[in-house]
Amino acid sequence: MKTGNNFSCLHILICSLCLLILSWHQPAVPCSTFFIKHGDQSVFGKNYDWDIEDGMVLINKKCVTKTAINYTNPVKWKSKYGSVTFNQYGHGFPCGGMNEAGLAIEIMWQDEAEFPPPDSRPEIDNMQWIQYQLDNAGTVEEVIASDTLLRIAPLSGAAIHYLVCDRNGGCTVIEYLNGKRVWYKNNDMPAKVLTNSTYFESMGFLKLYRGFGGFIPLPRSNGSLERFVRIAYMVREYNPEKSGDIVKYGFEILSSVSMGDYTKWRIVYDIEKRCIYFRTESKKKIKKIDLANLNFSCETPVKAITINTGLSGDITDKFNTYTYKMNKKLIRKTFGKTYFLKGVSRDLLERVMHYPGSLKCE
Repeated sequence: MKTGNNFSCLHILICSLCLLILSWHQPAVPCSTFFIKHGDQSVFGKNYDWDIEDGMVLINKKCVTKTAINYTNPVKWKSKYGSVTFNQYGHGFPCGGMNEAGLAIEIMWQDEAEFPPPDSRPEIDNMQWIQYQLDNAGTVEEVIASDTLLRIAPLSGAAIHYLVCDRNGGCTVIEYLNGKRVWYKNNDMPAKVLTNSTYFESMGFLKLYRGFGGFIPLPRSNGSLERFVRIAYMVREYNPEKSGDIVKYGFEILSSVSMGDYTKWRIVYDIEKRCIYFRTESKKKIKKIDLANLNFSCETPVKAITINTGLSGDITDKFNTYTYKMNKKLIRKTFGKTYFLKGVSRDLLERVMHYPGSLKCE
């Protein structure tokens, strides 16, 4: 018995040292995402933790021809699906969103991100990549397969990785490390969670904790790896009989890893029902958008609404007609507040502002 206790103490000590070493390397910028599937229910949640709250919610149309911005070899495409996106840096460059096929994408900051060097593939910005996927892909498999068709070439210093999930319950994490794509899918993703560390590092950290193969109690702090563990636990523990409504539970998970005032947006995508729920730090009442009741025809005007709208409940029919002035105002505000965008050229700023004018309905 004594030997066994000594072994347990030694194991805990080793795990604690590993935990401390891993914590030294955690990214400074937080954000959290997760996916829960239970029977015919599935939700995808996101905390957007950032200095800036400004943004607009856009209804993006299908059958629109597009060309990636500012490249000698740009990607060209026509949107197959309509979508709703959350945009902080202009129309066409979303932070995340969901399309009418039930594919949802969100970004997390990830310090180690390093995108591929130039090759023969057409190029696209790392934020515009999100819109490309929402325009073209209905499943995780289609997103993964698109890597042969295009190469991410960021216009800014945004170091990010992606969590993507679909209506079939499939999920993938897509990262770019040392100039190469790394991705995980379905069975390679025991925890459908992503924060700000690499997925490999996050899963290694998770295995140190009780219930996931280790002995350490669940962490309480809000580092990237600790948030990953707590979210993974809550995702695993979802039970409709005890946990209640899955959308409400999604917001409970987001609240449990909130960074206080730093958490600007909270978003829960009900993928099965194709509904989006969101709130912001300054406007805490939850809003709902029902994609089934949106008009995605490109023959109708593009619609948008400020993310900080004071409305609550179902706002599906409350959107306004998008204008260049809305885009210009948002870009001037957010680019000026973002440290890695303050030095962009006047030419690029104008290109981003005017980019929506290049979109054509066919």
